[in-house]
Amino acid sequence: MNFCPCAIVPSYNHNTAVGQVIDQLRAQNLPVLIIDDGSDSPTKEVLAKFNDPDNGVQVHRLEINHGKGGAVSYGLKLAYDLGYTHGIQLDADGQHETNALPALLILAKCHPDCLISGKPIYDETVPKSRKIGRWLTHVWVWIETLSFQISDSMCGYRVYPLAACHKLLDQNKIGQRMDFDIEIMVRLFWQGVPVIMTPVRVNYPVDNISNFHVLRDNWHITKMHTRLVFTMLLNLPKILRNRPRKVSPATHWAGLDERGMSWGLSIMAFIYHLLGRKICFYAMQPILVYFFLTGRKQRAASLDYLKRIGRVVTPKINANWWQSFLHFRHFAQMALDKFSAWMGDVSLADLIIVNEAEMDAVISSRKGVVVFASHLGNIEICRALARKRSGVKITVLTHTKHAVHFNQLLAKYSPDAIVDMLQVSDLGPATAIELQDRLANGEWIVIAGDRTPVSDSKRVSEIEFIGYKALFGQGSVILAALLKAPVYMMLCMKDGSKYQVIFEKLSDQITLPRKNREAAIKNALSIYVAFLERFCKKHPYQWFNFFEFWIRGK
Repeated sequence: MNFCPCAIVPSYNHNTAVGQVIDQLRAQNLPVLIIDDGSDSPTKEVLAKFNDPDNGVQVHRLEINHGKGGAVSYGLKLAYDLGYTHGIQLDADGQHETNALPALLILAKCHPDCLISGKPIYDETVPKSRKIGRWLTHVWVWIETLSFQISDSMCGYRVYPLAACHKLLDQNKIGQRMDFDIEIMVRLFWQGVPVIMTPVRVNYPVDNISNFHVLRDNWHITKMHTRLVFTMLLNLPKILRNRPRKVSPATHWAGLDERGMSWGLSIMAFIYHLLGRKICFYAMQPILVYFFLTGRKQRAASLDYLKRIGRVVTPKINANWWQSFLHFRHFAQMALDKFSAWMGDVSLADLIIVNEAEMDAVISSRKGVVVFASHLGNIEICRALARKRSGVKITVLTHTKHAVHFNQLLAKYSPDAIVDMLQVSDLGPATAIELQDRLANGEWIVIAGDRTPVSDSKRVSEIEFIGYKALFGQGSVILAALLKAPVYMMLCMKDGSKYQVIFEKLSDQITLPRKNREAAIKNALSIYVAFLERFCKKHPYQWFNFFEFWIRGK
């Protein structure tokens, strides 16, 4: 199924923050459907001004106020009729942070048949009465669904699968007011739609106008729960038969916490500096076992990868705990090799440069290039020895604090080994200008191409990798096109006691024509992915993306 989402924003007399909400949604290339639910004349006029179908914003007015549920139901049906596959529901008052959208959308794309719902993380602005009322509703929902899968049924920040919603709304009458969010979630669950909850931050703006009427809406919610409980009892066999599977959500790599990574690196660096590599290797085994046993998601990703790679490489690679532990062990050895390289214990004699003549020609030209790296192998070896061999200055673009912390450790134990890093979550004009200046000075700009973007989940391409569809971020290709520099691909694979460096050209310059921009991006990424696949098959245990990488079912 093609993933084609849009945002559905119901509004009743909310006109203060809606403009900002629209801007934030459009900044992420999402089409926006504003449903004006019979607002008063001033709000009607403000909302009408936002109508701009050519630029992805449509305003639809309901002349009579239907309530939040009525407005959202109208928006879901409209989105389905317009050909969208998923509808993102969020409020017009700005209480839902759009920073959470990339994570919601990635989950929806990886699990297109699921309802993705926010699980609120409140700040001090939340009224205490709301928190108490929510807990009462949670208990009733657990009874109605005979499950604890729905941990919060009142958060109106969701991604709906529109086909399932269209079927449900055609066959059932759903509450039209504040009872809607709860009832549609419960009934979709009864229909067999899995639910995935993901944390989102929610605040209540100081000047916010609440449309929640304590007596009226609580009465509607009470009647709804009564109705749902009796409906559940009358249809118990069917509901149990349709009970949806529990889905373990795909976790975006940027959302994985460090799980003690900082202290693990610090201990390893201290032991290495004090006692050397051999003692450090043995000392790190308990740390490795700890990470393996406690890293449930990372272990699951390892097993999934081993299952896929085993099908195309050799049946000797099996998806079992022992081979997954070996996979983790290779990762630990890779981390140790990083320290060895930066501490000067890896020499140029340990390198085997496959395309040495081509690399030397690029170095001799003294021109800056963009290098696509990855989490296959150990590119750190190349970075560590680059100055010794060629004097090339390298700038590494990183999205996480892990790399920054590693650089800080290097500064402590080997001050000459610091690498210039730019920690970015998004590449704005200022960063692009700075990178162009660095290229003009002959620097190499290194960026990983095997991660989905942190801030814009729509900038991805589906490409077959090891026989299965996976998402690759378009950012590396778009950046290279903006910088108008030659593009190379580089890997460093451990081969026995040596390190094999692979350096291949991707393009003299990537260009992205307006008419077939997406195709041009995908073509460049396909070359890069084929490059990764070739060496992943040769060195299967040196793939170090320990998160859910492939699209489920593809």
